[in-house]
Amino acid sequence: MLNYLWAGMILAGILFGAFNGRMPALTDAALDSAGKAVTLAVAMLGVTAFWSGLMEIASEAGIIEAASRRLRPVIRFLFPNMPEEHPAGRYISTNFIANFLGLGWAATPAGLKAMEELGKLEDDRRAGRAAGPVRGKGVAGSEMCTFLIVNISSLQLIPVNIIAYRSQYGSADPAGIVGAGILATAVSTGTAVIFCRLMDRRRSKC
Repeated sequence: MLNYLWAGMILAGILFGAFNGRMPALTDAALDSAGKAVTLAVAMLGVTAFWSGLMEIASEAGIIEAASRRLRPVIRFLFPNMPEEHPAGRYISTNFIANFLGLGWAATPAGLKAMEELGKLEDDRRAGRAAGPVRGKGVAGSEMCTFLIVNISSLQLIPVNIIAYRSQYGSADPAGIVGAGILATAVSTGTAVIFCRLMDRRRSKC
């Protein structure tokens, strides 16, 4: 769907430029944007390597594990039907920590592993080996839906990517977005949690 959306916007821009006699400006803008994209990609490569290295050091030092233990009450609140020592818990914690730091690309691998483990949990329920509500085959379970929507809302305490973007484009105060980012993502995550709780109650009554 997104492929069609982007293709449609590109085509609309080309047609608009053609009908208004601004094709040279459109060509210049495309070439200029391509050059800026390469520059930004190189700059973000350094940021990505730096924070990925810090995350790896934190993992080897046991910091991620300690932070995961601190997040257990939050995980239990969000996923009350997930067994306490289920493997998905660690991946969910790692995903949340990466999102707190604004490292969406670092959160993705842990998120995929978490969804994989939650899928196995749902399969176990269908087989009658785990507690919790059972959904139909091919239907995402409550934990999967909750994780997806909380991950998308993505509470961020330090939006590293946005700070790097602002610095790259010459912002006088790249970190000035932190307060607004925390407020906006806190509201989105709070709304996501409330929605998940309401939907869980609605499903439990059905």
